[in-house]
Order: sequence, then structure tokens, then C-alpha cells
Amino acid sequence: MVPTGKIVSSLILALLLVSCDRGPKRAPAIGEAFVGPAILKIRSDIPLQSPVVTTVKHGDHLLLLQRRRRFFRVRTPSGVEGWTDERQLLAAEDMHKLKDLAVRASRMPPQGQATTFGELNVHTQPSRQSPSFLQVKENEKVDVLTHSAAPRTEGARKPLLPPAAKKAKAVEKKPAKETKYPPLSVPKPPGPPANWLDLSKTDLSAEDSAADDETEKEEEPVALDDWSLVRTKGGESGWVLTRRLVMAIPDEVAQYAEGHRIVSYFPLGEVQDEDQKKRNWLWTTIGNGVYPYDFDSFRIFIWSLRRHRYETAYIERNLHGYSPVLLKEVELSSARGSSASSAKYPGFSVCVEKKDGRRYRREYAFLTNIVRLAGEQPCETQAQETLVAQTALAVGTPQEQPPPEGFTQRFRKRLRAITKGWFGG
Repeated sequence: MVPTGKIVSSLILALLLVSCDRGPKRAPAIGEAFVGPAILKIRSDIPLQSPVVTTVKHGDHLLLLQRRRRFFRVRTPSGVEGWTDERQLLAAEDMHKLKDLAVRASRMPPQGQATTFGELNVHTQPSRQSPSFLQVKENEKVDVLTHSAAPRTEGARKPLLPPAAKKAKAVEKKPAKETKYPPLSVPKPPGPPANWLDLSKTDLSAEDSAADDETEKEEEPVALDDWSLVRTKGGESGWVLTRRLVMAIPDEVAQYAEGHRIVSYFPLGEVQDEDQKKRNWLWTTIGNGVYPYDFDSFRIFIWSLRRHRYETAYIERNLHGYSPVLLKEVELSSARGSSASSAKYPGFSVCVEKKDGRRYRREYAFLTNIVRLAGEQPCETQAQETLVAQTALAVGTPQEQPPPEGFTQRFRKRLRAITKGWFGG
């Protein structure tokens, strides 16, 4: 005999399971996404006045349930459902690229440290419209890795949902109607006049130049922003607006920038002056504006023991330089001829572009207070150059378009099409 208690408990369990099955069914997911910002509020409805049902953090996995224009109803890992803006979400491919960016950025040499006078948003791409997944606090220092000039447009991102497949419309072929009378024969078109070549000649230079002038007036330059790739103390990497950063080189050196922006800086040893230690410095700078290269001059400052101030030991201006600047030991020959000997000295190298358009890495040796050129060789392919190129493509850098056709070109093309139809050539 089965105990009565076991039978009752089994019936209760069965009733509970049946009652659970009768609950409302959850909407099936139509896609997936990841949270872009550091903190994202999920609301009960689309309007911003709607109450917040929960908050999620950067990188959390969300299920997409429904779409309305640029808003999605999502389901969080805890099962809460609500609405958010599509621009605050990242596709799986975008999330993978962001993680790959952090890995590659971890191997890039820093070009100096920078700080900010206020809270600074760190973006996933060099674009103002891209999600900000991190915030640099006031006076917090970050490593500056490289720069990128990006157009002030919305970044191209992977769509969260694949485009809907277009249904092919079935075209019904109607049977041809039979007529009682045969169709009339169409006469051949008349030929061109004998002097058609002379008629086609005309002075269109004035009209053509006027059309070109109008085209030039319509074309407006694309506004660019300069972005810096930074790395925080926690190892997270992302893009910030360069103008919001202040390089953390001492003010007694920074005062010699002469209105130029300091791009990178590096210490080159120390000097003991009585009871204080002073560092020698190397920096790169660039003028105001956004340029396709990283710096246009570099300079070495040394501490003068006689005058107790910083002085310039070496400077080069009016060049096109590219990151990274590398500190390294440089081999320098001490004499000329067959009996020349060489030794290694502290130094640095910079990548500059020559008049032939090729880039060369120049190596310089730093001998206490003297700087000497030790040699040069073609610049190696740097990881950050590939990184910047991929990022520029991701944010939709405007590619060069062929110049518009003038009135004369359009007229001649049209004339060739007409004569081809007349003569079959």
C-alpha cells in the first residue's frame, strides 16, 4: 500500500506544475546585444519619463524582444524586461572588436600620461555618437597611446538585427490579345543633317566653368575631430577627445610650448643640481588644428647646472612625424674609417616622412647634453597604424569621390549615344 501522505504530496506537486504552465508565456528573442555605456537604465516604456525598471552595466548580455523605430524592448540577465535606445547597444561583433582593441592597446608603448580637469567620457569608437563605456575622473591620469583624426559623423556600426528579406513579387504574365488587324509598319527615323558635326561644335567653356564653380561652392569640407586612444590604470582602453586632455609634463617645461599642443613626452635621465633632481625631457608638438600626421616638431630639453633652468639641446621643426616615439639604446660610431668603434648610448627614435612620401625611422643618441643622429631605416609597420586605419574605416571616413562631370562631358556623352543609335556604331 502506498502511504496516503505521499499521494497527497504528489498531487500538490502536480497542481503546482500545472499552475506554473498556465502563466503568461515569455516573448521569444529576435536577437541579442550587449550594453554599451558604463550604466544603462532600462525603462518600462519608450518615453524618458517612464519609470526605470532596472539598470545594467557595460558588457551585460541582453535579449532583443521587440523593435519600434530606434528603440528595443530587451530582457536582462535577471529576466527583467524594458525599453532602451538602440544607440546604447552593441552588436556581438562590436563587442568583440572592443575587447580586441583592449588586447592590442595593452601592447602599445605609452606616449606619455595625461589628465583632465573634469569628468571625461571614454568611447568605444572615435565618434561622439558611439557609446561611452567608461568615465575618467577629474585629475585621474591615463596613458596616451596614439591619435586619430575622424570625421564628425555618426560611426558605422554593425546592425543589431539582420535586414528583413525582401519578398519577390510574382508577376503574372497576361496572354497577348489577338487583334483583327495586323500592326502598322513604323517608318525609319530621318538621318542626321549633313553638317551635324559643325552643329555640335560650340563654345561651352563659359558654361562649363560656371557649372564647376557652382559644384565647388556646394562642396563643404568635412569637419574633423582629433581623438586619442588612452589606457586607464585598470587596463581598459578607449577613445577620448584630445582637446579634453592635458599632458602631465611639468609646468616648468610645458611653458615653452609656444601655443602648440604637446603630443607626447619622455624623460631622458636625471641631473643632480645641489639638493634637487631635475629630469631631461624629449617632447613632440603640433600646431593648432587637425592633421593627418601626429606631430610636426620634436625637442630635447636639458637642465642647465650653470643657469639652473631648462634649455634646448636639440630641435627639429616643419616635419611630418608619426607615432610611436620609442626610447631605446642606440648604437653610435665613435670615429670614422676602418678602425671605427661603436658603443651603445641612451637614445630615442622617431618616424618621419620625407619628401619622397616614404617614412623613415631616425635614431638619435643622447650623450649627456648632446644629441647626435645615429642613422635611419624604413619605418616598420606599427600595430597602431593598422589600428587607426581600421578605426577610421569603422567611423566612416569619407572616401575620395570622382569629380563630377562638366556640361561638356555630359553633352558629348549624350551625343555619342544618339549617333550610336543612328548608325549602329
